[in-house]
Amino acid sequence: MLRILHEDNHILVALKPQNIPTQADSSGDKDMLTLVKDYLKEKYRKPGDAFCGLVHRLDRPTGGVMVFAKTSKAAERLSESMRNGEFEKRYYAVTVGRPRVSSDVLTDYLVKDRDANTVRVCNRTEEGAKYAELSYHVLATAPQTALLDVRLATGRSHQIRVQLAHRGTPVFGDVRYGGDTLAKGHNLALWAYELKFVHPVTRVIMSFRACPPIDAVPWNSFRTLEAIFNTVTANDDCVRLALPNVEDEEEKLRAARRKK
Repeated sequence: MLRILHEDNHILVALKPQNIPTQADSSGDKDMLTLVKDYLKEKYRKPGDAFCGLVHRLDRPTGGVMVFAKTSKAAERLSESMRNGEFEKRYYAVTVGRPRVSSDVLTDYLVKDRDANTVRVCNRTEEGAKYAELSYHVLATAPQTALLDVRLATGRSHQIRVQLAHRGTPVFGDVRYGGDTLAKGHNLALWAYELKFVHPVTRVIMSFRACPPIDAVPWNSFRTLEAIFNTVTANDDCVRLALPNVEDEEEKLRAARRKK
């Protein structure tokens, strides 16, 4: 069941469940892009393939907020905004072990092994090396884990997982990067809880948030997670902007053009 957080004439914001691919891959499993296309095709009774622009990706085991473009113009503008670093992406991550400092900015160069589908920290001069930067703040701790609020400055493949694992605090449940030492068989504790961007047509700042599955392991180790989520939301300038009625904004733009 596709969970829609917002939809207007140009964009669709949805919640990606964990363990669903962003787009079709060799597994043949249903993916988010196909789910959104099927939704649009059914809702608007489109006889052919519905257009849906993929603007960004989340790793298969990561859940959270995603935005899709409903028109080619919106796709082009959102993609350009993404390339220019104008999207703000924030995540919750539960780490195995506690970071040495409560807040930090992590900078590395990463290289991807496409055959193995893994990423590692490398020297900046290595072929294929890409700069990666994130900042984090420890929100709470448990006996063997910590809850982090992570803000991405770049959007590299597996970035959060690799940068945290490189410092000895892998994401809980991350089999690929050593985060399954405490327990086996749990979902990756990485959740894209906020996405902030400028609407491609109205130019209004949009901000969407979704809380992780607080009753699941290891999120349930942090009994105050829901309160933390609400506190972060209340204290963050970007979410003090009430979501506008986009259709009203579009009508204002049309009215302004008619007066010219």
